[in-house]
Amino acid sequence: MSARQYVIDDRGLANTFAIEPKMYVQESQTGFKPYAELLNGRLAMIGFVSLLALEVFTGHGLIGFFANLS
Repeated sequence: MSARQYVIDDRGLANTFAIEPKMYVQESQTGFKPYAELLNGRLAMIGFVSLLALEVFTGHGLIGFFANLS
């Protein structure tokens, strides 16, 4: 025999809507994660060194480089 598919509320009425699944709480994904911090730091170092190389090879900073492209 199948399980009861409805719930009787406090007024004696049947709630025949779908039964909601049990909820679970996921661990928080916010905050500082070691791998993300390492990746961000490495990408920042690569960007900084790239800007220094651009200035050495062109003689202009980043804004001057883009201003002289046309």
